[in-house]
Amino acid sequence: MTERWFADYVPGTTSEFGPIRVDEAELVEFARRFDPQPFHVDADAAAAGPFSGLIASGWHTGALMMRLFADEYLSPVSSLGSPGIDELRWPLPVRPGDELTLRTTVEDARLSRSKPDRGVVTTRIEMVNQAGDVVLRLVAVNLIRARPAQAH
Repeated sequence: MTERWFADYVPGTTSEFGPIRVDEAELVEFARRFDPQPFHVDADAAAAGPFSGLIASGWHTGALMMRLFADEYLSPVSSLGSPGIDELRWPLPVRPGDELTLRTTVEDARLSRSKPDRGVVTTRIEMVNQAGDVVLRLVAVNLIRARPAQAH
């Protein structure tokens, strides 16, 4: 992770991070705790179900995305949290063994008028599997601290 400040999020910039591997045991454990539908937790039921095998909960896919996003895209020196996300979609299932890559595109970056020490960065996010298929899509809004003025 490099130090990154508001000015470093340039609209139009696309970056990729990862991959991160989808582990079957973690997929099932996450689903048992948070989304216990048969196609997430029971391999036999999943094989006979609508996806012909186990698939990750969309929320697990989101958690994997957030891990890469927090580790690689946001910076601990400047990230001030998020007021939310928009347009969350899971267009294709994620399966055990998939290798997911985070693709980010800065759509907008504007300084706050009321708090000039920070800005609002809007990022289009996609998680892409090893075949290049998009498995998660969303738009994130983050509050990012501006680089402090250097004392001379």
